[in-house]
Amino acid sequence: MAPTRELDIDGMTCAACVGRVERVLKRVPGVRDAAVNLATQRATVTVEGVPDEALVAAIEKAGYGARPHVPLFTADDLTDDAPDAPDALAREPLTLDRVRAPVALTLSAVLMAIAMVPAFAFPGNAYVQCALAAVVVFVLGAPIQRVALVNARHGAATMDTLVALGADAAMAWSIAAMVRGGAHGHGHLYFETAAMIVAFVLLGRSLEARARRRTGDALHALVSLRPRRARVVRGGEEREVPVGRVRVGDLVRVGANERFPVDGVLREGEAHVDLSMLTGESMPVTRRVGDPVVGGSVNGPSPVAFEATRVGADSALAQIIGLVERAQGSRAPIQRLADRVAAVFVPVVMGVAAVTFVAWRALGHPAEHALLAAVSVLVVACPCALGLATPTAIIVGAGRAAARGILVRDAAVLERACAVTDVIFDKTGTLTRGAPAVTDVVTFGAVSEADALAWAAALERESEHPLARAIVARAKGVAAVTARDVSAVAGEGVRGVIDGESVSIGRGAGGSAAVEALEAQGRTVAVLTRGGVAVAAFGMADAARAEAKEAVAALEAMGVRVHLVSGDHARAVEAVAREAGVDATRVRAGVAPGDKAAVVAALRAEGRVVAMVGDGVNDAPALAAADVGFAMGTGTDVAAEVAGVTLMRSDPRAVAEAMRLSRAVMATIRQNLFWAFAYNAVGIPLAATGALDRFGGPMLAAAAMALSSVTVVSNSLRLRGA
Repeated sequence: MAPTRELDIDGMTCAACVGRVERVLKRVPGVRDAAVNLATQRATVTVEGVPDEALVAAIEKAGYGARPHVPLFTADDLTDDAPDAPDALAREPLTLDRVRAPVALTLSAVLMAIAMVPAFAFPGNAYVQCALAAVVVFVLGAPIQRVALVNARHGAATMDTLVALGADAAMAWSIAAMVRGGAHGHGHLYFETAAMIVAFVLLGRSLEARARRRTGDALHALVSLRPRRARVVRGGEEREVPVGRVRVGDLVRVGANERFPVDGVLREGEAHVDLSMLTGESMPVTRRVGDPVVGGSVNGPSPVAFEATRVGADSALAQIIGLVERAQGSRAPIQRLADRVAAVFVPVVMGVAAVTFVAWRALGHPAEHALLAAVSVLVVACPCALGLATPTAIIVGAGRAAARGILVRDAAVLERACAVTDVIFDKTGTLTRGAPAVTDVVTFGAVSEADALAWAAALERESEHPLARAIVARAKGVAAVTARDVSAVAGEGVRGVIDGESVSIGRGAGGSAAVEALEAQGRTVAVLTRGGVAVAAFGMADAARAEAKEAVAALEAMGVRVHLVSGDHARAVEAVAREAGVDATRVRAGVAPGDKAAVVAALRAEGRVVAMVGDGVNDAPALAAADVGFAMGTGTDVAAEVAGVTLMRSDPRAVAEAMRLSRAVMATIRQNLFWAFAYNAVGIPLAATGALDRFGGPMLAAAAMALSSVTVVSNSLRLRGA
């Protein structure tokens, strides 16, 4: 798979800019694909041996600024002089770009007073109007003029082209009228119109940029979780260092109610950890010596010490932030329609403006009226709303999901999750607690319970499977034995050699009466054999989660069919299904891990849109085969590569949460696209027919254009409460 590069882009203002930057990048030799996001102002480029410098140069040649993207989470930048992350994110220096809009509006208001109030009819009035308008249009509006000029040199056109054409046309007409009429400007002057067009556009961009920054609040909140400094013990001495200098293996001390600076394993004390900002889990989680802790989580009331195991970009928090950044910068398939329209939007609008001018003149109207109508068409059109409709909703939605402990791989996953009709749950660790306990040990012949436990534990000691851990836990205190040549057989169990004899544990037929008796009680049964003869059976129970019934009910209420598919025997699976409220007709037992993908495929063949919920390891084939894969996490795990969605807390209710959020995001995107298309479909004809003239013509058009983008972004921001 070819590597990807991310670049921050400066100067993009509309969907046409996005298309232009993408085309420029794709023409660079070695670039296989490029996707540009207007809301994040970022390009993701798939390349083969292309240096960043070549990509930056191509973008700059097209008239935009570019630089390699620096991830929000970087460990190396946290030196002794580095500011805390929240302050660095919040600080906005006063720059010319921040004052362009207010200064332009102020000068435009003064200009309107001079142009329209009779008391200002002094000699040289027209020259003052011209000077003020020139400052607004050509100095404060310089970025608009510059991009329009670069576009013209390359035979391209964007929203800046439309605005510049409109403002410059009004300026040119007014200057010509002023020259013809002398200092008093006999005839109509439209300096205030030119200035107001630029002022409203600058105001709209300022409001839009502010609103766009708010769409990233959730991501910035994640970044702010990383502490600036850490207390490490080196050479028996405790010292405070920047968190970027913590090394794997360091012993790190954390005080009461302080954040863990990096990931690690608890070595001293007992912690009651608040993981809410990472997983959405509201209750503190107890961590004892040997348990993992994750950077960014909050320690409870007792000081503890832990050994650092993952730092910097390898930490869970860094990976979460990276996933959220990538999801927010990705493109949903629904955006394609807007992209196709944006590709021809600006040239079509310019053509409509030209036709409008010619038509007004042909109908006998004065040239200035025809000009005003044409300028209104140029200015009222808003390709930026098309470009912002999808990405702003994705940014807010992905951030909102992350705040709930739901990590979405990309925008396409969000779109697919909206259409899910069937959800398949694996049993162990999803609808059940995933921590079964051995409830019964039945031995056959002269074998003692202690020997049976010792042999079984010897085989299962290296396994991470919940049933294996249950057997090892039950064998604590029993004299350990050693197994050689241990190997796992998918769907059957584990085998090995103990004291020269072949021993295995898994599903078996031996001791069938005892096995049936245990299974009749809803137990999961593992049979231990030695030399091919059954010597013991272990009955294990894994209770359904308290949240399982609520999770199933929530999905069914959304019109989603819930299935339970497990490799366990029928009675154990049916017992959990009854407890969780899963329809008995949608329960499958005895399904091997590899065969779960076939169950997914069968449902998809019926035209269903299928989501699979599993642990991300044993269920990897089924997760990959599903339209959407949900991997259940533990609060320290980050997304399995095969899953589209990772649930950072082991709560099946999060599946319904993710799907509800997906539906809300897609509804918002559709609303945004409808508004963007409807606005242009209504605004352009109104401008062309002169219907806006009685309300200010081009000035009203500029205000409406600015409002359209702000409306789209503001609508997306409503998702923060979803």
